[in-house]
Amino acid sequence: MSTVELTKENFDQVVTDNDFVLIDFWASWCGPCRQFAPVFEGASERHPDLVFAKVDTEAQQELAAAFEIRSIPTLMIVRENVAVFAQPGALPESSLEDVIGQARALDMDAVRKSIDEAAQKSAAEGGQATA
Repeated sequence: MSTVELTKENFDQVVTDNDFVLIDFWASWCGPCRQFAPVFEGASERHPDLVFAKVDTEAQQELAAAFEIRSIPTLMIVRENVAVFAQPGALPESSLEDVIGQARALDMDAVRKSIDEAAQKSAAEGGQATA
C-alpha cells in the first residue's frame, strides 16, 4: 500500500476512519528522514492492512506543532484514535517491525481504561490542590 500524505485538512478524517495509522513526521532536507523513508515504505508493503502516512513538517508546520514534533524523523502510531507510540529517530527495519508487532498486540480496552484512570487521578489531584 502506498503512503498517505497527511495535512491539517485530512488528518482527523484519516485517523478517525482507520483503526491503525503509522505516521512518519519528516522533511525533505533531513538526511535521517531520507534514510528512514525506504524502511517505512517497505513496512507499508508488508502490512497492507495498516495505514502508513507521512507528514511533511515543512509544509504542515501547524500539524507538527500540534504534536510537539521537536526532532525528525518522528514515528507515531495511532490505534483507535489513541497515540500509543511516538519516538524520534530513524528506526532500522527490525525495530520498526518490532514496534508494529507490539502496537498490534496492545489491548486497546486496557489502554483506554488506563488513560481514563490517569485522567481521573489527575482531576482528583487537581481538585485537592485547589482545596
